[in-house]
Amino acid sequence: MATRNPLIYNGSDLIEMTSAQVDAVIDNIVYQYSLSPSVTLSVVGSSGSLGAISDTRLQAGAISNSSSSFPGSGTTQDPQTVTTNYDKVSQTVASVTPTADTGTTWPVYYTSGGEVHAMPIADIKDTFLHPAIDLLTASTTTTQQGGTYFISSSASVSGATEVSGSNTPVFVDTRANTGAYAAGSIGDHSQDNPTTITSYYLQRVNGATSSYESLMNIDGSNHLQQSGSAFDTLCQEWIRATASGSTDGYTIRYNFNGSGTTRGTGMANTILDGSSYNTRQVGDDYRAQEFPAGSVTTAATHVLKIVKA
Repeated sequence: MATRNPLIYNGSDLIEMTSAQVDAVIDNIVYQYSLSPSVTLSVVGSSGSLGAISDTRLQAGAISNSSSSFPGSGTTQDPQTVTTNYDKVSQTVASVTPTADTGTTWPVYYTSGGEVHAMPIADIKDTFLHPAIDLLTASTTTTQQGGTYFISSSASVSGATEVSGSNTPVFVDTRANTGAYAAGSIGDHSQDNPTTITSYYLQRVNGATSSYESLMNIDGSNHLQQSGSAFDTLCQEWIRATASGSTDGYTIRYNFNGSGTTRGTGMANTILDGSSYNTRQVGDDYRAQEFPAGSVTTAATHVLKIVKA
């Protein structure tokens, strides 16, 4: 197993590819993956396979009443936590069976003795497929990560496609709307008065075509020929198979809040950290209630991770 410099034809001779030319092939393999990812994420209504992530906020405590005096702040219920679970992302891993290596399937290279041999699949992995997976699982979200996913607080992102197709958020950060509570309306307003702070969306990175020098391979008559589009087809099969079922540590998987590389923005779950004691008298009905108040704190930050496993 080794990295190779495959051969190309320069019009008069067979020469080895430069490192830059090999990188261009890797970029094309990334593009082939973006056309048909084998590990996909989708936005679902509930029970997504990536599990639940939680948003929390405060709501007012229950009203305390007395017919003679206001209930003391020590006896009124504190603001209560409202939890909403979001389990809207599912992962699907395709089963891919790529074309088997016949011994002459892949492009050729010069051996140390100057002979022309076809690259074995182990060398294809080391030279092309594994570096492509390294790019696909990086933390950035450029075209070199085409076909992979990230989180954004914007439903529309240049160079990406919103996955749900209907701008459905996969997580919404809410907090108590303190402006909806007033002492003079105790008994007239809801305990829970949420306001949306930030919505977060699942995005898929768009790929981009990448030109590269045509490689040489051995045809059925044991002659050399330029690989052409058949090489793209092979590469798409094998990068898809690698991402979904590599036995060499190069699969692609996603999770929330686990191991791996963070993709996109963190999804902040913010909440108020205090309360205020309020009273209202209506005839001989003495009412007291605690409202959400205080400073904004971040209870948790949820992140989408991409894992090379």
